Amino acid sequence: MPVELVDVLPDPGTPERHVLHLFGGPSVSCPGQHRLPVPEGSQRLLVFVALHHTRVDRRYIASALWPIGDDERAAGNLRSALWRLNRARINVLAVDKRSLQLRREVVIDLKLISDWASRLIHGTATPEDLQVMPTGMDALELLPGWYDDWVLLERERLRQRLLHALEALSRAHRAAGRYALAVEAAMVAVNADPLRESAQRELLEAHLAEGNWCEGRRGYEAYRTLLRREIGVEPQPELGSLLSAALIT
Repeated sequence: MPVELVDVLPDPGTPERHVLHLFGGPSVSCPGQHRLPVPEGSQRLLVFVALHHTRVDRRYIASALWPIGDDERAAGNLRSALWRLNRARINVLAVDKRSLQLRREVVIDLKLISDWASRLIHGTATPEDLQVMPTGMDALELLPGWYDDWVLLERERLRQRLLHALEALSRAHRAAGRYALAVEAAMVAVNADPLRESAQRELLEAHLAEGNWCEGRRGYEAYRTLLRREIGVEPQPELGSLLSAALIT
């Protein structure tokens, strides 16, 4: 039975591991404790370091997060943000005089979801990966309400990866004869980006593989109308050829 993508994430009570939650967060699950909210004054610092996936120079962090004012003031803001994390008992950063990075044992939900998508895209998905079926992309929007450039770039990168993963998931289900799941995965991608032709193609092929020519035709015509209205173009000829070939056969 399909499960939600968030269900593949570590249990907050997992012993040994800290989990940094960027979806529905930021917050941190600590071993043996409930999820802890990150202090507001430390959120951007923790997320900035987490999204860099490596050791980050303190001066670079300070200038990027507190660009207004002199270097001394920015460095003071950085120290204050670190102090708030320590006060909240969120001990997930390795800190020295020159740099910061996440501790190696910290798990980031973003990485787990990104890794799931990568396995699908590269054709190395496990049976457990194929059991995942996101009900929509809204719950997987990274840090909604954040508009920093470095967040926007990561959000769009993840969005594109998830859309490619959903298309790959649809193909995998279609190849295995699980046509209803193939349709469902493709529809999640189409609903997230109705103008995305590769997602529309997967949905059309899933309908046709299931023998639902009328559903395929209805979806194709709806997409064609949308394209004409929004950007004044027609679908690629190959998309219409899929319908013609299905009718002939």
